[in-house]
Amino acid sequence: MDADFWHRKWEANDIAFHESEAHPLLVRHFGSLGLRPGARVFVPLCGKSRDLNWLLGHGYELAGAELSRLAVEQLFAELGVTPEITEIGPLERFAAEGITIFVGDIFDLTHEVLGPVDAVYDRAALVALPEPMRTRYAAHLAHLTRHARQLLITFDYDQSLTVGPPFAVDEHEVRRHYGAAYHVALLEKHPLKGGLRGKEPVAEEVWKLERR
Repeated sequence: MDADFWHRKWEANDIAFHESEAHPLLVRHFGSLGLRPGARVFVPLCGKSRDLNWLLGHGYELAGAELSRLAVEQLFAELGVTPEITEIGPLERFAAEGITIFVGDIFDLTHEVLGPVDAVYDRAALVALPEPMRTRYAAHLAHLTRHARQLLITFDYDQSLTVGPPFAVDEHEVRRHYGAAYHVALLEKHPLKGGLRGKEPVAEEVWKLERR
């Protein structure tokens, strides 16, 4: 899986993964991170998720990373704001009041360019990556955000039933990636209604990660 896979998805409007409302697990559990008003939240591989609207509406400052420029253009159009666009090395920065999105490969994003963040919301990044990339991603994210607290959403299912993404990431893998640097707590686990592409059973899980 490479960058062209995701570019083709957006260009073809093949974005069944894009929800029309904020994710219920975000709504129920984001408060468990204990953030102050105005805290800066990083959303990796953010697309044009409605979760961003929810976070902005609750007074958080947003930073995001997204591979698809088209997705980010659509995001700002739907927000009704015109971003200031600047080039920073291999990345583009789309910025407006309260929100900054970096367009390009997340592995090209550095802590110095991103700036400090108070928390990470990962709904669709870890599960979007094939297994060989997830170890690299988890380590990069921890370094990038200086081990900021995190709300992470994953899926646990028999990977042989359907082809990802989203990929199956079970508890053992979550703890393998994050357990050394974070206290890992499972906040909720429930069956995903309808499964994935009609394949069941699928469990949806939400985790809180706090730096050790």
